[in-house]
Amino acid sequence: MIKTGVIGCGYWGPNLIRNLNAQAECDLAYISDLAEDRLRQVGLLYPGTTKTADYQDILRDPEVEAVVVATPMSTHFKLGMEVLAAGKHLFLEKPMATTSDDCRALNAEAERRNLKLMVGHTFVYAPAVRKIKELMDSGELGDIYYVNMSRVNLGIFQKDANVVWDLVPHDVAMLNFLFDADPISVSAIGHCYVQRDLDIEDVAFVTLEYPGGRLAHIHASWLDPNKIRNCTFVGSKKMLVYDDVSPAEKIRVYDKGVDVQPHYEGFGEFQLLYRSGDVFIPRLDTVEPLKAETGHFLDLINGETAALSSGGHGLNVVQVLEGACQSMKEEGRRITLEFDA
Repeated sequence: MIKTGVIGCGYWGPNLIRNLNAQAECDLAYISDLAEDRLRQVGLLYPGTTKTADYQDILRDPEVEAVVVATPMSTHFKLGMEVLAAGKHLFLEKPMATTSDDCRALNAEAERRNLKLMVGHTFVYAPAVRKIKELMDSGELGDIYYVNMSRVNLGIFQKDANVVWDLVPHDVAMLNFLFDADPISVSAIGHCYVQRDLDIEDVAFVTLEYPGGRLAHIHASWLDPNKIRNCTFVGSKKMLVYDDVSPAEKIRVYDKGVDVQPHYEGFGEFQLLYRSGDVFIPRLDTVEPLKAETGHFLDLINGETAALSSGGHGLNVVQVLEGACQSMKEEGRRITLEFDA
């Protein structure tokens, strides 16, 4: 079993703790948080786990092999470097760090110490996203023309990050995984409506261009009356709608499209053929994404797999976020993206 500690019992930490505790290969030895009331509340669910307000207790324990960091993004670099310096494998929640240079430093430190580093891009491990990947790779959808994505809700307003850094990492990581590629450019516009004094954008529209002319448009907002997690994939053969909020039918595949007549002699003979066929709802595995993700982290440490969301992937996502924020500052200018080899 892999003796593990978790730093951070706030919004997302308890979900990771619950799933780690359920893994047969994990010995959940420590949980840590600066807020003692939150630590005490979460700790009641895990009486056999050591609770501490000082995360250094985790790093000083020579038997701890792995540490999960689920703290505000502004602390990821500092805590991540300390975890690696202590000789522990590292799981960092998204986004990996607040700058691409910090991501590079984390990756270099992990490589130098021969330690595993994984980033918590949860949607890469979601059964629905895996099914979309399967359908795309099989050619079921044809060539993907564009993707339209909405990730909106009323809140949660962050104090140390804008809506791009908070929500868009999910979609960028998902798209990079599905396309097996990084975007070649990004443009974005956004505005601060609620936290104007802090100059933190709460609404953003981000456009990515992937190789082959594939476009992706992302609407991210903390200021919407409904919780929407919706993606539409438009392909040359079929179209797919992924509704992550739906409890049962998360994916619908539509046999809809438009075809150009292969031969015509003049404009008068030019015709578009509209196709409208059946709707297919594929069966999905019922495993919780976080269970798959935490299990993948343990398998990674045991040398049984390669990381789907490695530090390299985390770096590339952060570079896209940096480009999007630069574009917002420059009134939506298209930013060409270049990634480390």
